Amino acid sequence: MELFSNFPLWAALTAIVFAQIVKIPIQFIASRHFNPGLAFSTGGMPSSHSAAVTALATAVGLQEGLNSNMFAIACVLAIIVMFDATGVRRQAGEQAILLNKLAKDFTHMVEEARVWSKKAEYEKREELKELLGHQPIEVFFGGVTGVLISIILFTFI
Repeated sequence: MELFSNFPLWAALTAIVFAQIVKIPIQFIASRHFNPGLAFSTGGMPSSHSAAVTALATAVGLQEGLNSNMFAIACVLAIIVMFDATGVRRQAGEQAILLNKLAKDFTHMVEEARVWSKKAEYEKREELKELLGHQPIEVFFGGVTGVLISIILFTFI
């Protein structure tokens, strides 16, 4: 079973799981609000995307060498993913915040103008997901998390 001995794969998966789980206590410490759903959501501190790709790149570098082609591929992938996390995905989240506010304001205005009664269940709509991307600090700590996970796993496995 070669799959079970693939160190870079397991380092990346471990980094994802660790980063997703550690979001819960970090959020609790910061806000005193316990939200276990964070383990299954995007965004937040630390970035699990950044943790995964940096763990992958670090594990490949440790196993194959820093001058290998596979390390170069993993590094470029990590740079693209981390850039995207702070750029396009974050901007989409900020646009979602604004669109949700506009939708709420419009709904409120229409309700006031027409004195509507409460909406029926089928008329309700889900809000756009606002927590899509990451702030640069979240990406940084996701990257640090990934590197540390790979080094720890490499050392003890």
